Amino acid sequence: MEYSHRYPAYPTQEVAAELEQHIDIHRQGYNYTLYEYENVDADDIGSAYKHHYRLPDWKDEFPVFSEVNSKALQRTVTRFYQNLSNLKAQKDNGNRVGKLKWKSPREFRSMTFSQSGFELKNTSGRRATLWLSKIGDIKIRYHRDIPNEADIKEVTIKKETTGEWFVSFGLETDDADLPGKSDVDSLDVSNSVGIDLGILSYIHTSNGKTVNWLDLEDEYERLRREQRKLSRKEEGSNNYEKQRREVAKVKRHIRRKVLDYQHKITTWLVREYDAVFVEDLNVTGMLEQSHNARNKQDAAWRQFITLLEYKAELYGCHVVQVEAAGTTKECARCGVETAKPIWVREHSCPSCGFECDRDANAAMNVLQRGFAELGLGWPEDTPVETALPTDTDDFREVSAKRVIETGSPICSRARSARSHGQRDLRSRTTLKERTASAVSE
Repeated sequence: MEYSHRYPAYPTQEVAAELEQHIDIHRQGYNYTLYEYENVDADDIGSAYKHHYRLPDWKDEFPVFSEVNSKALQRTVTRFYQNLSNLKAQKDNGNRVGKLKWKSPREFRSMTFSQSGFELKNTSGRRATLWLSKIGDIKIRYHRDIPNEADIKEVTIKKETTGEWFVSFGLETDDADLPGKSDVDSLDVSNSVGIDLGILSYIHTSNGKTVNWLDLEDEYERLRREQRKLSRKEEGSNNYEKQRREVAKVKRHIRRKVLDYQHKITTWLVREYDAVFVEDLNVTGMLEQSHNARNKQDAAWRQFITLLEYKAELYGCHVVQVEAAGTTKECARCGVETAKPIWVREHSCPSCGFECDRDANAAMNVLQRGFAELGLGWPEDTPVETALPTDTDDFREVSAKRVIETGSPICSRARSARSHGQRDLRSRTTLKERTASAVSE
């Protein structure tokens, strides 16, 4: 399994200048790869592997390419062909795409060392040192250990638009070292959950629990103020650049807050349940609609699903995406579809009389489709029969603040519980006791 860890980096002024020089050389290498792809006989190139053989000629013709690590330069050529492959995949899916263009310094801010040319040292404390070939040592904040069973395959260093530096380690872990998933036939269906992703509540589970969405209004108000200040500056001036960084910092703060929130929710889900079912949303199409686009973008549903899937591999949980169409309209008890405008928050079936929150109904439909996807039967303690309306005393609602405050202890316990690749034994407490202990600790 492949994943990554990201750390803040603090290069000295001399090393930062050297990093910027190397990144610019890699940018030129990327642009020259594009030039040769469009102008050189296709028999000599056409793939990253073939193009790597042209690099010695580059160094003879342009000595500047000899100043950077050769493996890193090969990785830059590979980066071009990866972008080309992604563009082709979008075109094959019917999207209207253009062609790759030359990168400006603002668009090219990172470089990657693959296989060699790097070394991580002094990892005993909260600070560590990363050595990069032809650059030198860089201090990083080593806020979490790289697992002993993980191999570092590549290192990417990037300068953000805020002027800050970050290092990402591309890690690979043998599947044998990961906690194994239980067989589908032996899956504990009573410890499975369906997830409905929403706006009013960020997630709503099939067992009658919601997690509220983050309140980002203060952050967006600050962003509007900083953007107004930016609009008054003369573009290209020092004051403009200074204010541009302030805008970038606010945007970064919003992104980090959302990502941190998602990390803590997804970690809790994959630790608490044996199987998690979620809607396969067409986020791109939803953002193209004329209403509520910003809230949908803030929700970052596709990012949430991606985090959920990769953590499922780390913690031995089943995560299955199911068809999203009709989960809100369809009755979870009898299957009759009833149209509901967005402002109608309650599900009331005219056929069987089943009533509950509309998001709870959608979550239960996701759970049913997930079982069908895995070829499993419906559990005896059917969630439809025990669903709690939102106006009852036993309905469980979790605020966003509590999730943020309790996320880190959950993550630390997860690392401890999974260190030997075995799933922890859950106590046979009630749902209410389990959710209370997972959220309130």
